[in-house]
Amino acid sequence: MTTNSSSTKKTFYRDPVRGKIAGVCAGIANYFGWEVWIVRIVAITALIFMGKPTFIAYVIAWIVFGKAPKPTAEQRRVLKETTTVENTPDGRSIEIKTRVWEAGEAPKDALKDIAHRFQSMEHNLRDMERYVTSSEYRVRQEINNL
Repeated sequence: MTTNSSSTKKTFYRDPVRGKIAGVCAGIANYFGWEVWIVRIVAITALIFMGKPTFIAYVIAWIVFGKAPKPTAEQRRVLKETTTVENTPDGRSIEIKTRVWEAGEAPKDALKDIAHRFQSMEHNLRDMERYVTSSEYRVRQEINNL
């Protein structure tokens, strides 16, 4: 059984759909299987420390490499499978990503959830303070001390 090397060969394309400027960083991320944000951080760091050579390399990559072809139905299906939706007990649905660095809730949703929990705890604390400072609590304490 032989494999056709051209079917397994990767081709570098710019990905302007996922890209911010021209899709060069997104294309590099697609080619190597990395996350786009990692490539962007490396590119910005290189631009800060090396300046002109990095900028020139980026522009050359922008000009030389073509745009990525539209994804096939199979590729779109695989992309959809990278995330799942989980329903929480309170009826909300949370999108869970399969990659470790994308796992969990979005920060905005997590902060809303934390704020809600703190409000609930504060309400319970106020109820306890109201009970402990009430005369009913003192009467019960006196009865228990008998």
